[in-house]
Amino acid sequence: MTNVPDTEVIRDLIDRLTRLAAAEEWNGPLNPPQFAALSYLARANRFSRAPSHVAEYLATTRGTASQTLKALARKDLIEETRSEADKRSIRYDPTPQGLRLLEDPSALEEVIAELPPELATSLAASLKALVLTMLHQRGGRSFGICRTCRHHEASDGGGYCRLLDVPLSPVDADKICHEHSQT
Repeated sequence: MTNVPDTEVIRDLIDRLTRLAAAEEWNGPLNPPQFAALSYLARANRFSRAPSHVAEYLATTRGTASQTLKALARKDLIEETRSEADKRSIRYDPTPQGLRLLEDPSALEEVIAELPPELATSLAASLKALVLTMLHQRGGRSFGICRTCRHHEASDGGGYCRLLDVPLSPVDADKICHEHSQT
């Protein structure tokens, strides 16, 4: 019989790992929610940088996300862009200063990079399954990498989003998208 860790052990390990990663994020000019929002914006494609997308990705309220984005803007780490077509539509983009804050790998990233490849692959698959199951139960979006979406059509120029009916640059195709849908 296989010895499978129980639910409490898994939950406690995930909680502890999350707290260790968050504690490390306090060592700079950002608190953990600000760091998480800036990190998300740096990894999100141009279609996925609205305040509502940040809130949904971070599993927080729109008000909390809005306050976090305002704090990042005051620190000149992100800049606000209003849509020409719809002035109510806002997108936030990291500034060069904001991107520089994300350059150094975290202690967690360094530990993951040192894992044997087969363990890293297995861990990634297991965590992905856990996150997707929880999102499915809550009715949330997957926010996956654009090129892995069922709406993505590969091309030499980066790709094409059949859902949004727009061409994608190679950079967009490798970023997180709020419209992502599993294949």
